[in-house]
Amino acid sequence: MTGADAVGAVAASGQGAGRAERDLFLVSFAILFLELACIRWLGSTVIFLAYFTNLVLMASFLGMSVGCLAAARPTNWLKSVLPLTLATVVLAVTALVAYRELGRLAVDVGGQESPQQVFFGADFRALDPSRFFVPIEVVAATFFVLVALIFVGLGQTMGRAFDRVPGRVRAYSTNVLGSLAGIAGFALASAFGAPPVAWFGVAAAIVLMLDRPVRAWKVGTAIALVVALIFADAEPWLFHGRRTWWSPYNKITFDPKTGDIDANNISHQTIIDVAARGPGYVLPHLLNRDAGGEPFGEVLIVGAGSGNDVQGALAHGADHIDAVEIDPVINAIGRRDHPDHPFGDPRVKVHLDDGRHFLRATDRSYDLVSYAVVDSLVLHSGYSSLRLESYLFTEEALRDIKARLKPGGVFAMYNYYRQGWVVGRLAKLAATVFGTEPLVISLPHQDRIAPGDRQHGFETFLLVGNGPSPRLDAIRRALDRDRSYWINATPRVNGPIRAFGPTAPDVPGVDSGWHRVAPAVVEIEPGIRLPTDDWPFLYLHRPTIPDLNLRGMAIVAVASLALLLALAPVRRARPNGRMFFLGAGFMLLETRGVVHMALLFGSTWVVNSAVFAAVLAMILLANLVVSRARPTRLAPFYVLLFASLLVDGLIPASSYLALPAPWGRVAACLVTFAPLFFAGIVFATAFRSSTRPDVDLGSNIGGAILGGLSEFASLVIGFNALLVLVALYYLISAILSRR
Repeated sequence: MTGADAVGAVAASGQGAGRAERDLFLVSFAILFLELACIRWLGSTVIFLAYFTNLVLMASFLGMSVGCLAAARPTNWLKSVLPLTLATVVLAVTALVAYRELGRLAVDVGGQESPQQVFFGADFRALDPSRFFVPIEVVAATFFVLVALIFVGLGQTMGRAFDRVPGRVRAYSTNVLGSLAGIAGFALASAFGAPPVAWFGVAAAIVLMLDRPVRAWKVGTAIALVVALIFADAEPWLFHGRRTWWSPYNKITFDPKTGDIDANNISHQTIIDVAARGPGYVLPHLLNRDAGGEPFGEVLIVGAGSGNDVQGALAHGADHIDAVEIDPVINAIGRRDHPDHPFGDPRVKVHLDDGRHFLRATDRSYDLVSYAVVDSLVLHSGYSSLRLESYLFTEEALRDIKARLKPGGVFAMYNYYRQGWVVGRLAKLAATVFGTEPLVISLPHQDRIAPGDRQHGFETFLLVGNGPSPRLDAIRRALDRDRSYWINATPRVNGPIRAFGPTAPDVPGVDSGWHRVAPAVVEIEPGIRLPTDDWPFLYLHRPTIPDLNLRGMAIVAVASLALLLALAPVRRARPNGRMFFLGAGFMLLETRGVVHMALLFGSTWVVNSAVFAAVLAMILLANLVVSRARPTRLAPFYVLLFASLLVDGLIPASSYLALPAPWGRVAACLVTFAPLFFAGIVFATAFRSSTRPDVDLGSNIGGAILGGLSEFASLVIGFNALLVLVALYYLISAILSRR
């Protein structure tokens, strides 16, 4: 070889490495971006899948794992990404249109007539035997397999790029940087309310860049995907005249004629003229007024929604209202379209925040704190079983409320709680925290609420005072004396009358629409567990993994084995056990960190995005340490990892909250992210000497599926005890390292 030839070969080699690094960055960006897009879009389009988006997350991990393991196979699975994405979108939209327009389909979500776990909205058609029922397991399994197949091609491309980039730690850092860019890109799209056609359009463009050469059929598939997504967003308007927006949490549709607001295609709330209908919005105020109490001057409404509760408080003398709503789109609809324009009143201050976070951040005291039909219809993130509102219904949350109430102030919560045991749990929770029995009322009236009673169609109110409460005491005395209170379906009818009495008031021209209001006796199930910040599962009947979740875990296991046997050369490329359990431990550790940060900083999408970015930043920092220090022994870092897990497990979250800001938050982040940092060093050190980075990375990602499934253990043991499982997985990886 001549000197010129040698120079040319080196240049070509450098260009090849640079191109491989660019491809690795792009595919890493596309994987993270498309993963988040699938979680958001499928959760909002496929009925009730919003409650199971952790399955979508695990499907993407499965596809990536299988793809990495199949990196050496000649078949190019990247060509299938766009066709499979199009097929998934078309199937989801077709199923939605059939469900909504034909009206004969119903999805069975764990038997909501007498469920182990309550899912709001899932009972909407459950009591109609004439409908054709499809088990949610069938729905979830179908889309689990489709999503996994989509990510096989991307995982294969990532595995091949890893093989071509010189330096394993350098390649891993490029992978993490691409993932960070994907999180930042999707966060930016969420902040600006970009529609799904933009999300999937970005992903499709990157796939076309990676899958060279670009063919006409590939471009045609991408165009068809765009058209399908445009139709999906336009369908509510085409069929029903409803507008569609995408908030960072939900797909929101609004019917300006009826005021109906749907979240993820499930009926969520309705904008109404509060004086004309909706007596529940004013019941606490009317009871207080007619019992002789002063109006609630300082009011906090958590879950202010589109403004009905705010208007009810304004109409009954509130001097100041803090209206907390987590979804900016729902609030914007209320600002624009509510007939009474309550958010425009100078007495109202809107806070787009997580309710629990606001309670801790504010220094204001209130006469009334109200949980206004708080139910989110969505998980906090795709990483856990935690719902967006879960941390509002714990012992610690109610203690936060008690701390913000004035002496004698009142806390009110109301909803259609579906099951008698949920009402009993809330009644016991309120009594435990406030030291007095709550006043429980339901519309329509029930004399007694037993644990096994179905509460479909019953709006239940729980009112409890902060210590001796003159307002609540007066209401109780009036109800004891007159046996009943009467509220009309048209609340303005109650305006000029005092409605305590044994019979409905005699109002000229009004001979119907009266509802009796009286205390209900609540039977509390013996031994029922109260939700805490460590076990925040109000709607789970008992600490157990429900049968529905167990069937979902079986689906994941069977589908994973089938795809591995069908697509990955498991006989010729045996998965790496050490990397597998490193992935399981890291996934479970990341899940626990996401949940822990939600408790400390609020369950908002901004916090979620920041936490995911912080996790990747820890990995980058660990890679930097490994690149510079080049450690050869894993034992010291395993010791530091186990020590940091022990410290994290022993320090309760309340300890950080007791510290002065911002030091409490800094300490919480250091303790929570330290195990992730040491785990990152262990992985990067092991990965640095890998001879088959595609197989090792595929094994690691496959282990993340086990970690994701292990999160269901929190339903039994709580989130803090998950650290024991994390330690177990890392211990197994350490044993396998020595072998």
